[in-house]
Amino acid sequence: MTKHSTPPGTGRKLTLVVLGLAALITTMLCAFALPSLHSGPHHIPIGVTGPQQTTEGIRANTDADAWDVHVYETTDAVKSAVKDRDIAGGLAVTDHGVDVYTATAGGPSATGALTELGDGLAARYETQAAVHDLVPFTEDDPRGTGLTSALLPMIFGGIFPALILGSVFPGHRGLRTRLTGALLFSVVAGAAVTAVLQFATHSTDGNYWLTALGVTLGTAAMSTTLLGLQALLGMAGFAFGGALMMLLGNPLSGLATGPHWLPTSWAAIGQLLPPGASGSLLRTNAFFDGTGAGLPALVLTAWVVIGVALAFFADRRGKRSAPARPGTATA
Repeated sequence: MTKHSTPPGTGRKLTLVVLGLAALITTMLCAFALPSLHSGPHHIPIGVTGPQQTTEGIRANTDADAWDVHVYETTDAVKSAVKDRDIAGGLAVTDHGVDVYTATAGGPSATGALTELGDGLAARYETQAAVHDLVPFTEDDPRGTGLTSALLPMIFGGIFPALILGSVFPGHRGLRTRLTGALLFSVVAGAAVTAVLQFATHSTDGNYWLTALGVTLGTAAMSTTLLGLQALLGMAGFAFGGALMMLLGNPLSGLATGPHWLPTSWAAIGQLLPPGASGSLLRTNAFFDGTGAGLPALVLTAWVVIGVALAFFADRRGKRSAPARPGTATA
């Protein structure tokens, strides 16, 4: 009768796996719960214009933790700043009342909070507040549902290529093929996702090619990073990259609310990760004609470079560790 003995080190490995899974679940809970618990206006930049005494009073009586107030000379200056994404919205106090200028497509939660602020200001002066949405969502998708739902397909568009291409073209010899396939897939996915958003759901109405280019860059940033981590560290690298994108990047992206609705530190981390930068680039290309696209595009380009660099490092390491073929001379 054969006795089955437990291999040495099994207990230690099991302990590490259990602790690692517990840490993963805890991180997932924190990433999803903590930003939601502390969500709200956080240093949202807004503009005000009107009589000097009035604007100074608004600045003095406004919660500095919630609003970052900038004074402008004219109403036109406030409207231009909103369209240029210098501010999230603005208030103009005139003889006729209070005009509230918003950009719902830039952040619906900030729009709601600014509208409430304008209503409160109007009540203080015993007048009415008129809301003017300078950059709304499309008429067919007034709540921006299509835009907010685009992030998960983009994240999975980064996960699936690394997983599937790794199975079809495994090993060191298939690495460059996997990398080429991930980049080609990003181009096709960028065009397809944008086509659905613009022509099927009518959730966006900006320049198609500009929006598609942004989606392509976002998908490439996620797919190449995951592919590079997988090539260098195996399934552990793939799992780490997937957790980074899905469990941290997704809840911190701020795509549904706008980044100013998250605590400042969480929002900053989110915008430095591919999902957050992809969401910001999609928003600015689809509704603001690319105004403010420089930073998210730079972040995504950096992630593409990191992913490609990891893949090439793994490629060189694989060449060094590959055994010499029969019949070849060795130094």
